[in-house]
Amino acid sequence: MTGRRLIVVTGKGGVGKSTVAAALAVAAVRRGQRTVVVEVAASDDVARALGGSAGDSLRETEPYPGMRHVTIDRRAAMEAYLHDEVPGVVPAALLARSRAFELFVAATPGMSDLLTIGKVWELAQRPRHTRGASPYDLVVLDAPASGNVAGLLAAPRTFRSIARVGPIANQCAAIDRTLTDAGATQVVAVATPEQMPVTETLGLRGALSRRLGIELAGVVINRLVSSPFTAKDLTAMAVAANDPAVSSAQWLHGRARAHHSQLSRLRTELRGETVVTLPFLFKGEIGRAEIEHLAGLLERLERDDHVGRAGRQQRVEGFER
Repeated sequence: MTGRRLIVVTGKGGVGKSTVAAALAVAAVRRGQRTVVVEVAASDDVARALGGSAGDSLRETEPYPGMRHVTIDRRAAMEAYLHDEVPGVVPAALLARSRAFELFVAATPGMSDLLTIGKVWELAQRPRHTRGASPYDLVVLDAPASGNVAGLLAAPRTFRSIARVGPIANQCAAIDRTLTDAGATQVVAVATPEQMPVTETLGLRGALSRRLGIELAGVVINRLVSSPFTAKDLTAMAVAANDPAVSSAQWLHGRARAHHSQLSRLRTELRGETVVTLPFLFKGEIGRAEIEHLAGLLERLERDDHVGRAGRQQRVEGFER
């Protein structure tokens, strides 16, 4: 991950995508990188998990020491894009607040995606296009779910093919170059070790590759359950299978086997690409302490630039990497 300007974190809904985005950002802050986490559609999941709250759209807040947070909604992104990237056409605030123009944006397929990814791209620029704004070392995008992220990343290319010349075409080309440059941008998929999320992750990998020529930098398998029981333990438990405690232990072991079966399936299908695992934390709610713990696990891998190097595997605290 070192050296990249933008990490796009996506995954099926409910797999802990925001948690992983937050952990990646915390790990980056610990490395001394000036980091901003970006959430879309006015979400504030990362900010709340870290004990903070989101401010108004595009207003930078600090939910964690040394980390900035930005949430984006369509109207604010529209105004910022017009002001920063296409200056001088019409006063940006006036055009952005025009009812007719807002209806045009809402009715134009992919326009909201373009406005959103345009602002994310601006945050990753060095220097920034926003007057007086400080540059970031790293932008972590808590992106839409995997079913929608391809459309978000494809928006600049789509609009570039429509607006072939002019400032919008030039900006779309610049955004597309950043998104498809593996040295600048990484796409990380998050999944739980279950059939549906694994299947969706494999589908996302194929869609990004075919549609945009973007390869997944890696997959984070979140909430992996590992069994603490040996074969001898299981033999002993079989004798007392009617005991409720034993039944619970057997259930846990069965779940761990199912999880590792899906993990094995994913690794086989990815043919050696990087897969990182994070443990199931058995917590009712994930907060700052849990995110810091997960960041610590990721840090050990990131020291060797693990995310993005195909085929490397390690073990961290007994959990298979």
